[in-house]
Amino acid sequence: MRIPPVNLKPALEETRAEWQARLEAVLARMSFILGEEGAAFEREFAAAMGARAAVGCGNGTAAIELCLRDAGITDSKQEVLTSPLTAPFTGVGIAGAGARPRFADVDPKTLLLSAEDAAERATRRTAGLVVVHLYGMPAAMADFRRLGRERNWVVIQDAAQAHGARYRGRALTAWSRYVTYSFYPTKNLGCLGDGGAIATDHAGTAGRLRARRDGGRVPGSVDMVARMGGINSRLDEVQAGFLRAFLPRLADWNAHRAAVAAVYRRELAGCGGVEIPEAVEGGVQHLFPILVSKREKLRAYLREMGIGTGVHYPVPLHLHPAFADCGLKKGDLPVAERACRRLVSLPLWAHLPLEQAEEVAAAVRRFFRG
Repeated sequence: MRIPPVNLKPALEETRAEWQARLEAVLARMSFILGEEGAAFEREFAAAMGARAAVGCGNGTAAIELCLRDAGITDSKQEVLTSPLTAPFTGVGIAGAGARPRFADVDPKTLLLSAEDAAERATRRTAGLVVVHLYGMPAAMADFRRLGRERNWVVIQDAAQAHGARYRGRALTAWSRYVTYSFYPTKNLGCLGDGGAIATDHAGTAGRLRARRDGGRVPGSVDMVARMGGINSRLDEVQAGFLRAFLPRLADWNAHRAAVAAVYRRELAGCGGVEIPEAVEGGVQHLFPILVSKREKLRAYLREMGIGTGVHYPVPLHLHPAFADCGLKKGDLPVAERACRRLVSLPLWAHLPLEQAEEVAAAVRRFFRG
């Protein structure tokens, strides 16, 4: 495929010297779990995100589960509201902690979780919110923070697609105690396997999370006794080494993603048949989604042109069989359902040539001209 949806090879080549050196250091130390590389990455990642601390873990799903466990939301009678327009792993993380995932609709302009709809759908069992910063765009955290304070809800930010994002000029950790990240390979900051982290401004929270990720064992203790409830989910040293090599490039890579998105917005402005979700100030462009009619015909047409696409996401979470007990049926979340029928993600990665983005946009325009 001439223009794939994502291409990781240029990033690997650009950073080859750095990650090779990191891997050699890991192999020389022969320490692969909770070692020097992971500890150094946690410090560097926290600084890059504007947080006081970061805690590495096995993946973004475990990061959500760890936060809910730390907040005491572990009972099936407790409900956690989140967006239906996200990967299923957001809901899986809630269920993994023992709570019940519940869903509210999204804003039609941004496709981000609607604070107004979340407030209306809450029940006496609602104990928390997982606010998804979808496609790298920060949700309305001022509204969600207010809701959390008014109703005594725990607010967790799912920033799996939002590495480096800010809201109203402030770090995401300024808006809630917990911010979770995924380092899945295709993310703005990805590793070469699974990985995740939690950013926080609270030292006590960071300390507990470090214990909870390691089966409840307090870091530095020698008796191997589990002092609190936990899980087994740790960022390994090899992935931390790759992340340390990539992290210094994140700002530049995000800037290029923004430049690609600017091309798409300019070239597709006024294109009949195409809607573009609004960008949010402080966002980072993880994906570039458009809303179209005749989605599969468009994807087939682009495929014939050698252009790959994706769909993020084809089915809203409240219609997944895994979440059938959420109390919602088809038609109950109309904005998210309509979006899922029409979404297409255009090619976007940190080294996509701008002229190729122009080519993609031109092909989309030709399709809608008939």
